[in-house]
Order: sequence, then C-alpha cells, then structure tokens
Amino acid sequence: MAFRFDLQAVDGRARYGKISTLHGEFETPIFMPVGTRATIKGVTSQHLRDMKAKIILGNTYHLTLRPGDELIRDVGGLHRFMDWQQPILTDSGGFQIFSLGHLRRLTDEGAVFKSHLDGTLLELTPEKAVKIQENLGSDIAMVLDECPSANSTDEEIQIAVNRTILWAKRSLQSQRSGTQSLFAIVQGGMNLKYRQFCAEELVKLDFPGYALGGFSVGESPEQMHALLPECASMLPELKPRYLMGVGRPIDLLEAVDAGIDMFDCVMPTRNGRNGMAFTNRGIVRLRNSMHQREMLAIQSDCSCYCCQTTSRAYIHHLLHCDEMLGGILVSLHNLHFYLELMQECREAIREQRFQQFRQQCLAQWALAV
Repeated sequence: MAFRFDLQAVDGRARYGKISTLHGEFETPIFMPVGTRATIKGVTSQHLRDMKAKIILGNTYHLTLRPGDELIRDVGGLHRFMDWQQPILTDSGGFQIFSLGHLRRLTDEGAVFKSHLDGTLLELTPEKAVKIQENLGSDIAMVLDECPSANSTDEEIQIAVNRTILWAKRSLQSQRSGTQSLFAIVQGGMNLKYRQFCAEELVKLDFPGYALGGFSVGESPEQMHALLPECASMLPELKPRYLMGVGRPIDLLEAVDAGIDMFDCVMPTRNGRNGMAFTNRGIVRLRNSMHQREMLAIQSDCSCYCCQTTSRAYIHHLLHCDEMLGGILVSLHNLHFYLELMQECREAIREQRFQQFRQQCLAQWALAV
C-alpha cells in the first residue's frame, strides 16, 4: 500500500499519528516547508535534511509553467529533480485560482490563466491538475478546488462549494497513478452550513485524506480559531486532516488543539527574508537598530545552524546591506523553529500534556522581545 495513516494517540482533540508513503514515513502533527518552484527559497535539500524535515510541498501551477511537468517527469520526477528522496505533497493550483483572479477565467470546466511570466494561456482542469501532479511524481496530490474569499456572499460560496465537489469527483475519475494519494479539499468560507455540506459530500467519495482550504484568506485569526474545531470534526477520524496555507506559530498551535494533522505556509521563509524571526519569546525584528551591536544569537537555546554560528548584529548588517545570506540565515532559523514546535507538539500529545504545553507556549509568546 502506497499510503497509510495510523492514529496512535489523542489528547483532547489534539492527535498524534504516522503517515506512510512510497518515499517514507513521517509523524503528525507535521509542518511542511513550502517549495513552490521545486525549492524552499534560499534553503538546500541538505539544510532540510539536517533540520529533520520529513515532507515538503511543491506547486502544480508554478511547476507546469516553469520548467514544465513533462520535463520533470522525463528527468525522473520531482524527488530526483530537487534531490529530495522523502515525501512530497503538491498543491493543485487551486490557490492560484484565488490569488491570481485578475489573470484567469473560471467556469465549471476549469480555469484558464494568462501566465504571469509571458502572458501565454494555461488551462487548468481537474483532470489536467491530476495529470500534472502524476508527472511530478509527488506522494500526495491535491484535487483542484475553488477557494472563495472571506467576504464572499452566500451565493458565491455555494457556487464555489458545488464546483469544488464536482471537481473532486472528476479528479478521482481521472486518477491513474497507483502510488500517488489524492486528497480532497473542503471549502465553504466562514459558513459552517456550507462547510458541513462540502465535507459530507467529499467524505462519501472516500479520499485517503482531507484538507481544509479557504482559511487565512481575509478572515481574522479569531474567526479561524473559532471555526477550526468544528470544521476538523467534520472530517473522518481515521484519515489525515490538513489545514492549507496556515500560518503563524500560534495558528498552528491552535489548529493542533482543534484536531489538525498537517500544515504548510510560506511564512517562515517569506518573513525570514524580511528579517523577521520567530522565537520561543515571540517575534524578533532583526532590521531594528536595537540589534546593531547585539552579539547574541536570535534564540539562545536554539540548536539551528544560524543560532549556533551567527549573531543578531551580523544578520542585522547583512539585511541592511541587502546581502542574500541574511534572509537565508533567518529562514533557516524559522524553519527549524516551526519543525521543533511540531516535534514538541507530538511529544506533548504522546505524553498527554498537550494543554500544559500549549498554555506554556502562549504565555511565552506573549512576552515582549
């Protein structure tokens, strides 16, 4: 069997499990570094292995534009192409239907994009999204979906939910790979009625795993945190639950508390490139002048390469000189911080002390740096 999920411990709603794929096994809850274009920006595959990352994410839309999914297939697949022999999840391009709304035309058949690179047209249907991901050779593929914005009307949400269900059915029918697992995506905006309907229809189709899409698209963090427990409970207990594109450390912690298993977000590297570091005492903004002469590490008790070798003063200097190394170093620290946070969540769930751990984190992050 190419895919297996074993739920091994529960502490309140928080869950500890193991997922097995063709390219290896990983424990949940898990954070997946985002490698949109077959790279986590500024970070090598060896860096990822050193910080014990177990699964990463790539993107269908961007990789089919450049270098092309058929090229990646012909050179041996995405794992070989980017020197990563552990599990990979690929997004379907559904988020680009949301984020590149000004560059696409949308119907029940699919989306037609005007490439942001050269203006050529790219048609993305549920069937084509599956085919592209099979060419990429990822272990977990996502169905194409429509993500409504947080301020969508009920009519717009209903159209997006119906289209998402239709596309999920077509995605299943078009799947040919025997080694790639296809996850469905529950949409419905901030409306629990539509979320429930979408989840029920997708669960009938018996996918190996389920994602919650359409969060962190304009709603407040408080709205998201309030909805997540009920949305997670709509999904099968014995299948993995994936919250797409979220987010800050506090969001991950609250989502684990709600019963979510898998996460991805560009925030560790995007914020890292801008000099923002996540620490166990909150956020450190390394561009600030207060760090100009500070020879301590970003986080004194952190074991990442950045904190073991580099001072805040040096990173501050690099950032103000626009040297790429500054953003790389902070990105390495941030990814390590996120992966360590998930490791600590897993240990706390196994040891039945997750609420104690959660409260400790929230109290520490509230402190000023």
